[in-house]
Amino acid sequence: MDLQVGGILGLIWLIIVIWAIIKVANSPAGGGAKILWILILLLFPVLGLLIWFLLGPKS
Repeated sequence: MDLQVGGILGLIWLIIVIWAIIKVANSPAGGGAKILWILILLLFPVLGLLIWFLLGPKS
């Protein structure tokens, strides 16, 4: 049961991170800012997503 719940939560988290990367790529921010946010999201998925929600591009 633990493996199934962990797998489902991991899949949900992956979908959220991919959604955030798509939102960053489609934002009106400059190219350098987009690359920086995407790198943060990829290198630090949990912390990067929290920081992006608080400080990321708003649109």
